[in-house]
Amino acid sequence: MAEVVASVSDCSEFLLGGRPPQIPGIIEGGVIKDQNRYKPICQTFNNTRRFLTVYDTTNKIPVFSAYKFKKIESKKRPKIPWMIEPQLSGDTDKNMKNYKPTKDDKQAIDDDYKNNSQCCDRGHLYPVSYGPEVDDKKSTFTLTNAVPQAKKFNSGRWRAVLKS
Repeated sequence: MAEVVASVSDCSEFLLGGRPPQIPGIIEGGVIKDQNRYKPICQTFNNTRRFLTVYDTTNKIPVFSAYKFKKIESKKRPKIPWMIEPQLSGDTDKNMKNYKPTKDDKQAIDDDYKNNSQCCDRGHLYPVSYGPEVDDKKSTFTLTNAVPQAKKFNSGRWRAVLKS
């Protein structure tokens, strides 16, 4: 599950001191300036909140993802397809799902990363390897937690850093 909420403060358990960051023009004084463009998402998987994402629906990219770093109990990388946030596509379902949105939707789609001339991968903002438990790792496979990352870097040096 993932839930688009009214305020970043609705997911304050992932914020330092429970306070939203100051991002000029986006979040000021704890308030999202353009509520139609920027959407706070409490990323929830198997009925447990895992992390927070603020998502830019105009540029179809996350502004940031916030999470609490915990001791990593599982090192195994899950094999799971990338999911989307159905509420950003007009669906009332709160469950992340394998859904093929159209180019008209307000979020990136898998084809944005697969069929591009920039040679980009989906780069996790909340890295899969930082998830302490298997379900935490699975919850990171949502396109609302992905940014374009150079393929050579993602599968090379970055992967080596995360494994160490």
